[in-house]
Amino acid sequence: MPKARENPLMRPVKPSAELAAITGEASLPRTEVVRKVWDHIKKNKLQNPQNKREIVADDKLRPVFGKDRVSMFEMNKHLSRHLS
Repeated sequence: MPKARENPLMRPVKPSAELAAITGEASLPRTEVVRKVWDHIKKNKLQNPQNKREIVADDKLRPVFGKDRVSMFEMNKHLSRHLS
């Protein structure tokens, strides 16, 4: 029987210190990191009410994004820089 390929999205990744302020320091699959960031965004009402695709960074997200506002499509690019 052929060996099943590992899904790269499920491989645990280590968050940077900046991202760990939101996700915790433990290594997590990338999907869990994104889920925790979205939980933080929704809990703190960080989506722009006029444009739900825009995320307004708070003090914890600003070091991760490197700016005050990002689109939801751009968010994963910024998160990737903080995962190893």
